[in-house]
Amino acid sequence: MLEPLRGTDDAIEKSQVTVNYHWENAEPPPSYRYNAQRILHICKELGARRVLDLGCGNGPLARALSQAGFQVTACDVDRRGIEIASQGASGVRFLQLGVYDDPAELNESDFDVVVCAEVIEHLYIPRQVPRFARAVLKPEGHLVVSTPYHGYLKNLAISILNKWEFHHNSLEEGGHIKFFSPKILAQLLKEEQFEVGRFHFVGRVHFFWNGMIAVARQSAHGLDLAARVSPAQAGVQQR
Repeated sequence: MLEPLRGTDDAIEKSQVTVNYHWENAEPPPSYRYNAQRILHICKELGARRVLDLGCGNGPLARALSQAGFQVTACDVDRRGIEIASQGASGVRFLQLGVYDDPAELNESDFDVVVCAEVIEHLYIPRQVPRFARAVLKPEGHLVVSTPYHGYLKNLAISILNKWEFHHNSLEEGGHIKFFSPKILAQLLKEEQFEVGRFHFVGRVHFFWNGMIAVARQSAHGLDLAARVSPAQAGVQQR
């Protein structure tokens, strides 16, 4: 048992801070509405056959990918999310594994595409997404990352309307702790040996988009780099 956090009325395990996302049922999250079909289209455009859904939550995107004909493996750190995702026949291999875990525990590699949808903004160490992906992708495979969009006009509108406290929602348990513009997300992926080919912007009207989807290919010159950072190196306490 991990040492509980102190200073609150009810002790909370440290693991709950990062591994409990409060899934209660199989209902897709709001982002599914504007992300799912675009991600399916991207995977088809890339000619993918084998897809890893990294951070699958309660599994709606993984099931949609499987129904579209892809061979899908899906993992998430949240035990309850995986329990919900595994209910019913879907053709997807679901397992409890997070981006801070050793990719070797997946016992699979050579994926054509790794999809990481609405995960990176929740991570203390967002670089673990491309690092995990690099460990399990085939040479020059693709990483597809979706996250909420932030840019000048949208940020300005939030400021003018005095909505930053609502936007950050600091009283929420968990929630978003990283906020990306296309420039910063592209920089992060480039530094981790991925070349961003394009962005797709989804939801709402131009420049006020709900989200963005980066499509990045593993750089050829990065294939020989060490693909993993262990949980100990990352400074992450295991569940």
